Order: sequence, then C-alpha cells, then structure tokens
Amino acid sequence: MKYAMGVVGLGVMGSNLARNIESRGFPVVGYDLDAAKAQAFVNGPAKGKAVAAADSPVNLMVMLERPRRILVMVPAGKPVDSVIAHLKPHLEAGDILIDGGNSLFVDTDRRSDELASGGFHFVGAGVSGGEEGALHGPAIMPGGPRAAWDALSPVLRAIAAKAEDGEPCVAYMGPRGAGHYVKMVHNGIEYGDMQLIAEIYDLLHRGGGLSALEIADIFSQWNEAELRSYLIEITAQALRHIDKDTGQPLVDVILDEAQQKGTGKWTSQNSFDLGAPIPTINAAVEARQISALKTERVAASRVLSGPVLPPKGGSRVDRLALIDAARHALYASKITSYAQGMSLLRMASAEYHYDIDPGEVAKIWRAGCIIRAALLGDIREAFRRDANLVNLLLDDAFRTTIGRSEVQNGWRFVVQTAVGLGIPVAGLAASLAYYDAYRSARLPANLTQAQRDFFGAHTYRRIDRDGVFHTDWTPGS
Repeated sequence: MKYAMGVVGLGVMGSNLARNIESRGFPVVGYDLDAAKAQAFVNGPAKGKAVAAADSPVNLMVMLERPRRILVMVPAGKPVDSVIAHLKPHLEAGDILIDGGNSLFVDTDRRSDELASGGFHFVGAGVSGGEEGALHGPAIMPGGPRAAWDALSPVLRAIAAKAEDGEPCVAYMGPRGAGHYVKMVHNGIEYGDMQLIAEIYDLLHRGGGLSALEIADIFSQWNEAELRSYLIEITAQALRHIDKDTGQPLVDVILDEAQQKGTGKWTSQNSFDLGAPIPTINAAVEARQISALKTERVAASRVLSGPVLPPKGGSRVDRLALIDAARHALYASKITSYAQGMSLLRMASAEYHYDIDPGEVAKIWRAGCIIRAALLGDIREAFRRDANLVNLLLDDAFRTTIGRSEVQNGWRFVVQTAVGLGIPVAGLAASLAYYDAYRSARLPANLTQAQRDFFGAHTYRRIDRDGVFHTDWTPGS
C-alpha cells in the first residue's frame, strides 16, 4: 500500500494532524526519531485506521506516493534544518516538504531557495487552532511554489476548518515564506486581541468593582453581537472556572506573569524594519514583558504613588455606563488593531514580493484559528469592495462604524477613566492614538524635523516649496 502523506514529528500536533488527514480519506505514514512516539501513534487512537509508521527515512520514502508529500511538525529553528538534512538525501525531484511549525518567515525564504536548487518543493504552512484544531480542523496558511499548492490542496482543503458558509479555511498565500509571514501577523494580532480583552477585564474588575463571574456574564452577552469571537467566548468560560482548592475564580489565583513564545515579538521587530506602525501589537508585546517583572512590580507598588483605587467590590464610576463604554472601546480597538495588521501585510507583500491577498487572509481566519471572529467576515467584504484598500479604517462601513458618536465617546471615556484611576491600558490607548494620528492631516513631526536639523543637520522639507533645506539655527543667524 502507498500512503498519500507522510508526517515527520509525532508529538501532539503532528499526530493530531496525521489523524485528521487520515480521517479525510488520505492514508498516512508517520515517522519520528523517537520510536516510542511512532509506536504510540499507530497503537493509539489511530489504531485500525489507514496509518503506518516508518522506521527510517528510506522506508518513509518507499511507502509514500510520488511526488512525496511530507509534513514536518517539529519546533521552529534548528530542528527544522535538522529534519531537512535528515530527509534530503532520500528525496527525489518534485517531492514536497511542508513545514507546519511556527517558523520565522526569513528562515522559510532561505529553505525554499536552498531546496529549490535541488529540484525539491518547500512549503511553509502556518497552522492555527492548537491541538483541537489540528485534529478537527485548523486554519492553514501555506506559502511556497504554486505547483506544490496544487498538489497539496486536495488534502489541505479537506482537513481545514470550515467557515459558516462551508468554505475551507485554507488558501494559497504566495511564494516562499508568505504563509509563515501571514501566520506571524496572525499571532501578532492575537497578542493584541488578548491584551485588549485583558485591559477591559482589568478596568471592569479593579475600576468598576465587578467580580470575575459578573464580567463572565458581560463577555457572554458581548459574544452574541458584534464582538462574537473565539477569544471572547473562551474568556467568559475562563472567568467562570472555579478553583477546586480555594473555591475562588481560578483567574483570581493565577500569577499575573504572561509568557510568550516570540511570534508577537517577531511581528513587532519586522514592523520596524518595514516602517509599518502597529502600536496595538507592540503594546501587547511590551505588556507581557512588563508583566514578567513581577518581583520589581511588587516592590515598586510599595513605594510609587498614584490614584487610590476603590476597595474591592467598590466603584468610583457608573458601572452601567462603564460597561457600555467598554463594549464600544473594545470593538473600536479591535477594528484598529486589525487595520494595523492588514496594513502590515500589504507593506510586507510589496517589500518581499509575496503578492498576499488580504481578502483571502481574512477568509481563512474566519474559522479554526485563534483569532476567528465575526469581524473577519466584515473585513473580507471590505477587501471585496476594494482589493486595493490601503487601510481598513478607510472602508466606508468601518469608517461609519468607528465614527459613530457612541463608539467615539465610549472609546475615549474608557481610556480617560482608566488613566484617571491609574489602571494601565496600553493597548486601548495605543489603538486610540493610532486612530487619532491616522486621521490627523498634520502631526508634530515638523518640530521633530526641526530638532533633527538643529543638532544633526539632517535637513527638512517645506510645505510651501519643493526641495530639501538646512538652517543654521544659531541665535541671531
């Protein structure tokens, strides 16, 4: 028997994807340097299915259909290069290697070029949805040679999550590292979304005096309307979960120290390289970094002064007004955050010649992935109306929504209230500042340019004539 797909790396994600592939009618052969994982794969939940385990790269190649399609599921970085080196001597021209991990897009660019020189196809496929998504249907973002996509699309379309309209959440993203670039931006937006939600929770909890269970009810209500999303849904569930040991909401006993794997940081770093402003995502990355300074923060809390928060359960604000404003602020900030992410994709696509279609990106993010949300359907429609839309905020529908007085007033009220109470809302404030800066015909960068010319003779341009100018700023000159 010949197998349609090979999976190398049979950890939880790899084995779940392999089971997903087999369940869609494509026999799978797995391979792992750890023989115990290979045996666990064939003797576990997949036992009796159309699966097998190979004990060497040679046997793996013998068991696969040609051209061979091999999905690699190992940690990003050196492990991917190690697997490629392990398999490459046994490949034939036209064989396809797929990296389904969270690799940095520049590494995927490099690997694509190196393997292409030997006649092999390399696909960098972003996969989002976690362990359950891998098993039941993730969002998949493949990039690489078009011919490789054509050969893989029947499998990938079959295993991908399906949106409400039945469309599979997978599409060809572009050449080389385009797929991993899109996944990186997905994760950056995910950072931003999570930070915005956390700030709203913090404001309602510490500022409004609402309990975790009360806030859970609020998020559940919001999940029935424009804020409907996976992250809002699981936030409500997490807030309701009671710790068996203490009887308290579990979130109240979790240490306030957020960890990160680095993909959000990659997004921020690349945005600086491209000159693409993504302040909401940057604020989210920085918020995780400052959360890691737990010991310093505890010490600082004893000596640094600020506004005094109301006692637990108390409030210095109108709770109903705060809750209503928070809904508007969260929605407006999410739109602004997505606008930043989509603008980054547009700029990166031009810089790296990826030819990424933002409408296709929005389409495949509608289900399966962590940032799936009702909002993405509206984003897809915006790019259907104008495929060359430079910023989501300029779409008529989004411009009208975010410009409504109740949204504007609520957004600004939330940020002002948080500042007055001394509650940090870096993501919400960054989103609002981005919006206000983007709608400003004139910013104070004129003074910045004057300063730069003063101390470094960096020159400036004028608003009343063409050319580049330098001034001798010495008094009296």
